[in-house]
Amino acid sequence: MNHSVPVQAAPLVDPFGRAVRYLRVSVTDRCDLRCVYCMSEDMSFLPKKDLLSLEELDRVCSAFVAQGVRKLRITGGEPLVRRNVMSLFESLGRHLKTGALDELTLTSNGTNLVKFADDLKRAGVRRVNISLDSLDPARFKKITRWGDHAQVMDGIRAAKAAGLKVKINTVAMKGVNEDELENLVAWCGAEGFDLVFIETMPLGDIDGDRTQQYLPLSMVRANLERRFTLNPIPDTTGGPARYTRCAETGGRVGFITPMTHNFCESCNRVRLTCTGTLYMCLGQEDAADLRTPLRASADDALLATAIKEAISRKPKGHDFIIDRRNNRPAVARHMSVTGG
Repeated sequence: MNHSVPVQAAPLVDPFGRAVRYLRVSVTDRCDLRCVYCMSEDMSFLPKKDLLSLEELDRVCSAFVAQGVRKLRITGGEPLVRRNVMSLFESLGRHLKTGALDELTLTSNGTNLVKFADDLKRAGVRRVNISLDSLDPARFKKITRWGDHAQVMDGIRAAKAAGLKVKINTVAMKGVNEDELENLVAWCGAEGFDLVFIETMPLGDIDGDRTQQYLPLSMVRANLERRFTLNPIPDTTGGPARYTRCAETGGRVGFITPMTHNFCESCNRVRLTCTGTLYMCLGQEDAADLRTPLRASADDALLATAIKEAISRKPKGHDFIIDRRNNRPAVARHMSVTGG
């Protein structure tokens, strides 16, 4: 993969004056876990022919970098289950070397990090987000359906040992893991990991009633503050988390509240699926097909035009609401399709 990158054009600016600097790229809809809030146990996955090749993913990412995107996050499903995915990281790393890209990061469930942590560091990745909803092996198994807690903990240790900065993402679920959120704060503080709590989002038709699991993070934070002093800080990592510094551990604790606090006003992100569909907002169905212009031409002129047109339709905000009357998700696609 060796495409020349054109000189950076003016940044992509949406109708509300926000420059789009951050692209999240789902490289696969497949995962080796079946977390209860993300997938149904019996998932049907996309046929391989519908997926962009790694070469095509590189082309699309590079087209965004050429238009001013400064941060790429590789997601899934679980990105590390995609065959030969390290070649994509290695190729995209060239944009870090030229200075066109500030950051290449990864969101993972941790199951394959023992194998890949050192390679990721060599490719230029400096930070990883790892999903972990419980420190208890039996509970972890129940939440993930298939997960091996020890394997994930080994992966987290491998990432730390490789020199990657680790952020733990925890979905707060009522009656599931709310009794151990304090322990997670203490553990992450001791390990030197950032911790971000996420509210359950109404995405995808999964088994079970999500309204029963919904736990507002305002309650989580109030409970945590009985034990910890959480001082708001202005830090941002480019995403929607609002951060605090925990006085007792020195660690950062963030909160992502799509349900109770609309975090859209500063949104600088768009999401690309593994089939080349661009979602301008996680909570809206409006999307743009980038696969067709990508495959229609050997150069990237059509692709660049399609990207600009899509950004011109980026909405001001999302429509997340748990539909309690009809018990329906706000958006029908599964979380694994757009990579969180």
